[in-house]
Amino acid sequence: MLKSELRRLIREKKGQFTQQQLCELSLPIVGRIKPMLKDAKTIVAYYSLPDEVDTHGFIDQLLADGKTVYLPKVISNEEMVLCRYTGAESLSLGAFGIMEPVGRQIAADEVIDAVLVPGMAFDGDGNRLGRGKGYYDRFLKSLSHPRPQLIGVCFDFQKVDMVPTASTDVRVDVVV
Repeated sequence: MLKSELRRLIREKKGQFTQQQLCELSLPIVGRIKPMLKDAKTIVAYYSLPDEVDTHGFIDQLLADGKTVYLPKVISNEEMVLCRYTGAESLSLGAFGIMEPVGRQIAADEVIDAVLVPGMAFDGDGNRLGRGKGYYDRFLKSLSHPRPQLIGVCFDFQKVDMVPTASTDVRVDVVV
């Protein structure tokens, strides 16, 4: 199956759920992620779109737990950077209608312990299908050592047998 066909199929599946149902389906997923981040100090998360696993409350909980949280901010057609999240008031509407942080950019030497990675689909080998722009793959390839734990975040219906891949794609370590 081509990447475009798989994206279409997943969009159709997502469309079968109401916003409320997706929020309810998000709760156990977030519950499975939380213990994975117990020892993490610095986490890259994402401020979810309406059709993604809802991370809004979870990000605030991470902040309340004393974690340092960074969110992506798109700065060009090719690049996203990480900016510090300090609360919902530190967000503004950014590229592609995504709420993005307006805080300070991550320091070049800051160690990232874990990255929550959204996707359209994931397979059992950690292969990920994104939305097609390549932002996350470029970002994930740029991470320095030690490499953080990459946690793919999706609904169960987004888990598929095989995600078509290219040499530019980056695998995640675990899919939740």
